[in-house]
Amino acid sequence: MADNPRGVENITVTLPSRLELLSVLDRVATALCERMEFDEDTCSQVALSVIEAGTNAIQHGNKRDATKPFDVRFAVFPDRIEITVHDSGRGFRPESVNGDVTSPEHLLDARGRGIFLMRSCMDAVDYRFGDFGTECHLVKRRPATAS
Repeated sequence: MADNPRGVENITVTLPSRLELLSVLDRVATALCERMEFDEDTCSQVALSVIEAGTNAIQHGNKRDATKPFDVRFAVFPDRIEITVHDSGRGFRPESVNGDVTSPEHLLDARGRGIFLMRSCMDAVDYRFGDFGTECHLVKRRPATAS
């Protein structure tokens, strides 16, 4: 997001790379979704996606190094919420992750469903990689029934 357009609220949370702090992201995401009048299922989808992106930032991007913080920016627009999770990792090839995680041979896998879940729950999931680290950008549009 280049500018701060009218009607957009930005909230940034910076946390050390510790899995036990993911509940902070859950609470912020849920509170913002409720304020946007998302239904319970949509709130759960957004919160799950934010937790998955945060987990990936901690585990894969920052290698569980608690001295490396990660940032989560929530941008609340009148018609959608956009969430950007930034870590200091080098990135990955998204096409190399999550083949068919729903196939029978993968049903009991302990890992590897995060990106699949985010893509299933959100309207858009994109990644940017560079010298700045890795960004996961999530978008959820306001349901048509919300005011």
